[in-house]
Amino acid sequence: MKLLRLLGLCAGLLLTAPAPGSGAPVMRFATEEWPPFFSSALPDNGLTGALLGAVLERMGHMAQIDYFPWKRAMEFGLHDRRYAGVVAMFRTPEREQLCHFSSAIGSRQTVLAFLRDEPVSAATLADLRGVRVGTVAGYSNGEQFDGLVRAGVLKVEEGVSDEINLRKLLGRRFSAIVVEKHMLRYLMAGGRYTKAERERVVIAEHLFRERPVHVCFQRTEEGLRRQQAFSEAAREVDLARIERDYWRGIGEAAPARQ
Repeated sequence: MKLLRLLGLCAGLLLTAPAPGSGAPVMRFATEEWPPFFSSALPDNGLTGALLGAVLERMGHMAQIDYFPWKRAMEFGLHDRRYAGVVAMFRTPEREQLCHFSSAIGSRQTVLAFLRDEPVSAATLADLRGVRVGTVAGYSNGEQFDGLVRAGVLKVEEGVSDEINLRKLLGRRFSAIVVEKHMLRYLMAGGRYTKAERERVVIAEHLFRERPVHVCFQRTEEGLRRQQAFSEAAREVDLARIERDYWRGIGEAAPARQ
């Protein structure tokens, strides 16, 4: 028992250890590479990294973001006491049992992407019945879409990443893919796609509503305290301005809308 308490104390000290040369305690989070929202290759670890850092700075902390495949990020962020939690997640009834959700720290706009010369016409999500749709394994695409998939109304094929799904779409292996709008723009602007390929992809935004994302703090008493402090500090930060400035800073190449 004494050993367990000692290990817990050491983990807590590691989690809030001051950053070298700064004096500010560090709060560690786990996530996956998901540019432009999270990436070690982008300024401030991506847009959501910048938003997270601004709120933590208001709290007197610094953010440390460690990158893993998504399943490992969930495991470390939710259960490893070296971490405060996972960033960033959609809030669902199932996930309420996993962690303490902060107030919103940005949002995501899911879209349906398809080829200009093979358009997919759908007024509602249910109209996608019979369409070969690609999604990413483990991602939530909204309660309505996920519910239709669970009910067997929609058939999807799960891939390991948005990048691979986009390649399959361009190769006509999918009729459409479900993808986050800014993620798609970032992928297509990265130099790996030709102008002709970018012009082939069209998006429809009307099928999905914009959804907020949150920091998922560990479901412990300490996690609850951090969640409350974070949400209070977030009210004093102009997150919308930071987001506008960030998009202007990195630039985007937008696919056409339907």
